[in-house]
Amino acid sequence: MSFYYFAYGSNMNPARMQARGLVFSAAESARLPGYRLAFNKRSHCTPGVAYANVVHSSYGVVEGVLYALANPDALNIMDGFEGTPVRYSRECMTVQTATGAKSAWIYVANPAYVEAGLLPESNYLNHLLAGAAHLSPQYLVMLQAQACRPAVQLLGDKGLLYNA
Repeated sequence: MSFYYFAYGSNMNPARMQARGLVFSAAESARLPGYRLAFNKRSHCTPGVAYANVVHSSYGVVEGVLYALANPDALNIMDGFEGTPVRYSRECMTVQTATGAKSAWIYVANPAYVEAGLLPESNYLNHLLAGAAHLSPQYLVMLQAQACRPAVQLLGDKGLLYNA
């Protein structure tokens, strides 16, 4: 039995997933129809900084990476990094892949942490861009054009494990 996780934010970077101890047996391109990507999840430690979120949008599509997790316990590890259940909730949604529809776990920002007018930091956005192999050219251009704030780089594994 496979346990799927749909990454649309910084976990699109497979190096981040591995640094966090999240073992996956496969990764493939996936799309979440009926939503759009928003940088409106407020950082809990840096004012004005945004993290990725998905927001209902009738004609929107969020692209990302669908990971087949090697172990269901990986979700518990992921919950710790995502701040679940306080900052994000984990929900099961249907994503579309080249091989058909699949049910996957997705993290959605809790309303108390959603705020307009925020920007992601450049190092955070780079994690999303690391998933380029799984994104359409149009989606990649949209991410590359995203306004962002300069960031203080975390060195070594800290930059893969945590957001500054």
